[in-house]
Amino acid sequence: MLEIGSGTGQHAVFFAPALPHLLWQASDRAEWLPGLRARIAREGAGKLPPPIELDVTANPWPLPAGTAVPPVDAVFTANTLHIMGWPAVEAFFAGVGRLLAMSGDARATGTSPRRVLAVYGPFRYRGAFTSASNAAFDATLRQRDPASGIRDFEAVDALAAAQGLALEADHAMPANNQLLLWGAAA
Repeated sequence: MLEIGSGTGQHAVFFAPALPHLLWQASDRAEWLPGLRARIAREGAGKLPPPIELDVTANPWPLPAGTAVPPVDAVFTANTLHIMGWPAVEAFFAGVGRLLAMSGDARATGTSPRRVLAVYGPFRYRGAFTSASNAAFDATLRQRDPASGIRDFEAVDALAAAQGLALEADHAMPANNQLLLWGAAA
């Protein structure tokens, strides 16, 4: 499981011991790595590999040699798409598509686990916010950075579909968030 935009590492240190059958690989941009490394060393020692640097806008993604990536069976990101500019969101989906395709190609000779993309965060549907609080949050995001904001589900679903990913689930989550799951053919 490659986590993109691990930030403080809260998801990595929670999920890694809860899902011991997975190798959870945290990643983020260079400026977030010191804090992420410290938390993983403090709370995830022995359960998590060191986090890797990953900027989704790099093309192709420059992944350090010897990391667990690729191949990956799954990609997870939480609360990232609404803080990225749209070109970064497009780059995110293109990069995820390449990683999951490489995983499928690398395992084409044997049984391959299903490849999955899981995205957590707020979304609009058909241009409408799911709550007044999400509309207010979007206004705050856009005031801070006009390129950011809550994304339209239909637009991100189209980006996923362009990478060969099909929506499998859309789960309502606390605080007006969603967990979107896309799958790729094995």
